[in-house]
Amino acid sequence: MTEGNFVDYIRIFAKSGKGGAGSVHLHREKYVAKGGPDGGDGGRGGHIILEGDKQLWTLFHLKFKQHFKAGHGESGGKQQSTGKDGEDVIIKVPLGTVVKDIETDKTIFEISEDKEQKILLEGGKGGRGNSHFKSSTNQTPRYAQPGMPSLEASFRLELKLLADVGLVGFPNAGKSTLLSVLTKAKPKIADYPFTTLKPNLGIVPYRDHRSFVMADIPGIIEGASEGKGLGHHFLRHIERNSVLLFMVPADSPDIQKEYDILKNELQKHNPELLDKEFILAITKSDMLDDELLQEMKEELPKDVNTLFISSVAQTGLVTLKDKLWDMLT
Repeated sequence: MTEGNFVDYIRIFAKSGKGGAGSVHLHREKYVAKGGPDGGDGGRGGHIILEGDKQLWTLFHLKFKQHFKAGHGESGGKQQSTGKDGEDVIIKVPLGTVVKDIETDKTIFEISEDKEQKILLEGGKGGRGNSHFKSSTNQTPRYAQPGMPSLEASFRLELKLLADVGLVGFPNAGKSTLLSVLTKAKPKIADYPFTTLKPNLGIVPYRDHRSFVMADIPGIIEGASEGKGLGHHFLRHIERNSVLLFMVPADSPDIQKEYDILKNELQKHNPELLDKEFILAITKSDMLDDELLQEMKEELPKDVNTLFISSVAQTGLVTLKDKLWDMLT
């Protein structure tokens, strides 16, 4: 999904380098009439390598460069000199980048640490020179191995955002508003569904100059785990959050049902998501008077820590930050 400079999904084509050919060469030197074979090995073809870079937060830099070709290995030379290896191509990606096979949709690997390198496609091995094939019955072999061919394939790169707290809720649950109030992030905010079409990150300042990262993730709808709405485009981002903050607005017709749907969609996508710590915030609570507030407390889900907040009135936000910090530490 892309919007502006945020890109969390890209397809690339990669081709490694082919190996250099082994050399067929016989040693020649003054006063040496019949030198033996001394052909060197060919160089290895260049690899296609992915490297984690903690300075990157998006795949935007790959939007306009999606084809990568590594260098070919050079042929071997005389005096058993090995050919030069082909130049590797290193593709830098954000932490949390998942590489998938386009044909099978299977995950090949994930880059999760800074400077971590993994080979996407190996370069072809260099061929062996004729010096390797000398024997008692064949003193002057006049053949060598060719280099191994290159490999090529297309891949899909998907980004999972890394944040301390992930906001989970239906469209219009108030996630973008909360993020804008708690951080200096400026997500798009409007009173209609799917205002947020891309994840937004913000840094929440806390006491004693401490802070944590919060991610506003596009809203869930029922059936999202099957790909409805924004589907898997947002669900994969939730996987790398340490704590999940469920958000249900106070004007919801059925808070328990909405909360159950949110949990169900996460469980369908990945049951391990519900092993994370989570908390439920009832948003837009400034709409409630004391009587309604007490009535609603009796109907809240019993299996989760719940609190009432209002981003507009800025009530309950200090308590929310305290609870989130306790869960993170």
